[in-house]
Amino acid sequence: MPYYLYIVTNFFNKTLYVGVTNNLLKRIGQHKNGLVDSFTKKYKVFKLIYFEEYKRINQAIVREKQLKNWHRDWKINLIKQKNPEMKDLLRYYKDAETSSA
Repeated sequence: MPYYLYIVTNFFNKTLYVGVTNNLLKRIGQHKNGLVDSFTKKYKVFKLIYFEEYKRINQAIVREKQLKNWHRDWKINLIKQKNPEMKDLLRYYKDAETSSA
């Protein structure tokens, strides 16, 4: 089972949230529906702009802790390496899931 480190933001790309999950589609859905903790609900943080896949949960958690200690600019630079326009990647992830099934 894969595990994911993910970064979501709000509509204006002003607020970043770093998290870990084993079901990326479900977790982003929870963010979009305001079902995840008060921070993501309060700031409407649900646009998936970055993710990394891991085989072990402990690897994803170590990476999450690392990124949570990074400065905002470092996170933005990381995101823009793979997603220069900071587009919502959920559509691309869904397409990849569907085509590999």
